[in-house]
Amino acid sequence: MNLIFIGPPGSGKGTAASKVAHEFSIPHISTGDIIRKNISNKTPLGIKAKKIVDSGGLIPDKLTIDLMQQRLLEADAQNGWIIDGFPRTIEQTTWTLHNVDVDLFVLFEVSEETIIHRLSGRLIHPGSGRVYHVEYNPPSSPMKDDITQEPLIQRPDDKPDVIRQRFENYYTETAPLLTILESQTKLADKLFTLDSSPAPEIVVRTICERVKKI
Repeated sequence: MNLIFIGPPGSGKGTAASKVAHEFSIPHISTGDIIRKNISNKTPLGIKAKKIVDSGGLIPDKLTIDLMQQRLLEADAQNGWIIDGFPRTIEQTTWTLHNVDVDLFVLFEVSEETIIHRLSGRLIHPGSGRVYHVEYNPPSSPMKDDITQEPLIQRPDDKPDVIRQRFENYYTETAPLLTILESQTKLADKLFTLDSSPAPEIVVRTICERVKKI
C-alpha cells in the first residue's frame, strides 16, 4: 500500500501521515527527514545536500529525486509507505508517475487562516524534527523537548507573513500536479480530497476508512 499525502504547510499531513503509518505498520517518509538523515550520516548524497543547505540554496529536483529513490529501496519500504511533501514540482511529479506505483494520493484542503493559527504556534526540536504546538500538542515542560529536554524553537518561516507566502508558493507549485491528477481518469480515481480542518483524530479516521477500501 503506497500513499502520497499532498497539502500546504500546516495542513496536518505530517501528523496524519505518522498516525496512519503506525496504523498500517508502514514507514512515514518525508523529504525533510531524508535530507536530515543523509546529512547526519554523511552519505555522498547527504554531503551534496549539506553544501546546498549551508549556502542557503534550495535542494534541486535531481538531488531530491535521488534521495527519494534511495529511500524507497530500503528494506522497511518494501511493503508500503506514506510519502509526505513529495512530489512538489513538475519534474518530481513526472518521475513519480513513471517510476512509483501509487495506490492513493490524499489531498489535504484547509483555509489559509487555519494554517496561520496552526503554524504560528508550532514548536520544533531542531535535532530530531519533533513537532509540538503550544495549544494542540504542548511539550511536558515549556519550550523543552520531551525526550532530550533540549530547547525548542519556532522556525522563522512559521511567522504569519511568511506563512502566507508559503501558502501561495504551495499552490503555485502544486497546481500543475493537481491538474495532471485530475485530467487523467486513471489518476483521478486515485485522488482522495478531504477537509483537514477538523481535529487530527477525525482526519486520521477518515483517511484510514478510505485506505481500507483500496
